[in-house]
Amino acid sequence: MEKEETINGSSEAVANHHLTCQLDGVGGPEDASAVNGNESGEPEPSDRRKEILKALEAVERDSAAIAESFSSLFASLRFTLSQATSSTVDHMNCFSDAAGHLQECVLDASTKGNRYINSCLRLNEEMKGMDALATQLKILRRHVDALDSVVNRLVRLP
Repeated sequence: MEKEETINGSSEAVANHHLTCQLDGVGGPEDASAVNGNESGEPEPSDRRKEILKALEAVERDSAAIAESFSSLFASLRFTLSQATSSTVDHMNCFSDAAGHLQECVLDASTKGNRYINSCLRLNEEMKGMDALATQLKILRRHVDALDSVVNRLVRLP
């Protein structure tokens, strides 16, 4: 059997070259008979399955090693980032909490500011009608003053 170098550096059996050739359609019947000792030219199904399972186990081990390597790499990167910024995970959590509270306060303040602006706009609309009312009040006041002066003249008559 041929050996193939895996990602993590260990040397493990991956697959038989003749099996690979048969799966790819490259090997001929004489290759198959040489592998199995089977004169019919077809490999025995159980031998073939065993070799495929061995190859799958090697792929699974390599995949697990790659996943472990990535996990270790990301843990190392997190630690290095924490050291480089002189921040611990607790500092980052505290900063996150403070930013969250600040965001809530800003949202609350903007909501109250919008209510204030809407109230001012409603008051402005109501005040537009006040100009006509103020004009009517001035006219009414002139009439009341005129009436008062007429009443005063009538009351002072000798």
